[in-house]
Amino acid sequence: MSRIVSIATCLVDCPLFVAAVFSTRVVSARQYLLVRLQCDDGYEGIGAAYCGDQGGETSLAAARNILIPLLIGEDPTATEAHWHRMYRHALLQGRAGAVLRAISAIDCALWDRNAKAAALPLWKYLGAFHQGRVPAYASGGYYYPEADIDRLQAEMANYVDRGFTAVKMKVGRAAPSVDRDRVKAAREAVGPDVKLMMDANNAWTDVATAATFLAMVETFNPFWIEEPFSPDDLDNHARLSVRTRVPIATGEIEAGRWRFREMIRREAVQIAQPDMFACGGVTEWRRIATLADACGVPVCTHAWQDFHAPLMAAVPNALMVEWFLDDRIVNLQTLLDRPLEVENGNVVLSDKPGFGFDFDEACLRQVTRIGWA
Repeated sequence: MSRIVSIATCLVDCPLFVAAVFSTRVVSARQYLLVRLQCDDGYEGIGAAYCGDQGGETSLAAARNILIPLLIGEDPTATEAHWHRMYRHALLQGRAGAVLRAISAIDCALWDRNAKAAALPLWKYLGAFHQGRVPAYASGGYYYPEADIDRLQAEMANYVDRGFTAVKMKVGRAAPSVDRDRVKAAREAVGPDVKLMMDANNAWTDVATAATFLAMVETFNPFWIEEPFSPDDLDNHARLSVRTRVPIATGEIEAGRWRFREMIRREAVQIAQPDMFACGGVTEWRRIATLADACGVPVCTHAWQDFHAPLMAAVPNALMVEWFLDDRIVNLQTLLDRPLEVENGNVVLSDKPGFGFDFDEACLRQVTRIGWA
């Protein structure tokens, strides 16, 4: 039986060339916790987790001081047992946030290693509901300081020209009338048949404001409104869901299956968005997707397209992978030696074992904050 002999971690700090302007914040850099797991049979796995724009040292410390010592010398295929042990062992330090993101990164590395040992791409190792490709949507539509409407229309039209049949834009930062004009302009740019999603990034605090805005844009047939409120405000999500015909999508910073169960039970979400880096890795993401499927709720992923695509390809209720065409907003793919590609609005899945890529060490050296250890 194979045993885990080492787990190395590092923290990288990747600046964005242009700051990303969300409804509630501006992000100028992204930090990632990276994991490399080695077994005595020669197979290794890699994992990662997004740690926000600062404070990634907390996730790194959790991995090195609390979690990794639990796994050395253990069987790498015991993913359920390892997840349970890590989660239980770190209850007092945090069963969400930075500590759970550290669990996520280590869990990802275990699954990557196990799929490689089986000589299978991860999407096949997990069950392969989709074959070779999985649908994606183009994510963008951020706020621009100048000529916002013109640039938004050009961006949305470009996505459609590239073969995407679904696109997403930001709302919630500008005045409701301004955002209404932006949604109208985006709909005109993509035409009537393309799915148009809106992302508020937790912009609103009351149902009246959210419902009033959604009533203003319903005529443009939005496919969903994403993160209208704080993730902790399930009551307002539930209240809004009966005030609008626009489906609510949320969950990208939720911590685990228990919170998703509560969201679904209270009818606070119509499209679940578990993020493998936030919710507990491959192991917990699969549980959430299965829970959602049992309740008739589709799942979409949040960012990190190269890591998420294999998971989405393996579940029947997968709707679309969130896809960023370049590294202006999400830049994790620049750290990979073989990032995935998209063709005609579909992610082309890798046929290589595991996730199908490794870290680009030359690139890592330029952005490493705390090196491998």
